[in-house]
Amino acid sequence: MLASAFAGFGGFFILGLICVVIGVVALLASKLLGPKRPTRVKQLPYECGVEPIQPGARERYSVHFYLVAILFILFDLETVFLIPWAASFRGGVTGEVKVAMLVEVLAFVAILGAGLLYVWKRRGLEWD
Repeated sequence: MLASAFAGFGGFFILGLICVVIGVVALLASKLLGPKRPTRVKQLPYECGVEPIQPGARERYSVHFYLVAILFILFDLETVFLIPWAASFRGGVTGEVKVAMLVEVLAFVAILGAGLLYVWKRRGLEWD
C-alpha cells in the first residue's frame, strides 16, 4: 500500500537525486581544479571592488539598514501580490467580480501607499 502511495513521485525523486549529484560534482570540480595559492589579499571579503566596510563579523550594523531592508521586502512583496490579480483580472472574469476585485486591490494599494507616505514623512528612506 505504501509503494502505491509513492508511485507517482519516482520522477520527482530522480530529479532531486540528479540535482544533488550535479551540485556535489560542481563543488568537487571547483575544489580539485581551482587555484590553490591563497594569499592574505585573496582571502579578504570582496565588496564590489572596494575595501570591506567593517573589519569583522562582530561589528554592529545600523538599525536603519534593517529598516530599509524590511521596507524593500514589504514593497517588493506588494508587486508579487498584484501579479496574480492582474492575470486574473484580464482573464474571463465577469463584470461584477471585476469591479469587486478592483476595489479590493485599490484598498490594498491604498494601505501600502499610506504606509509608504508615513515612512517617507518620518524620513525612513533617507540613507545618511
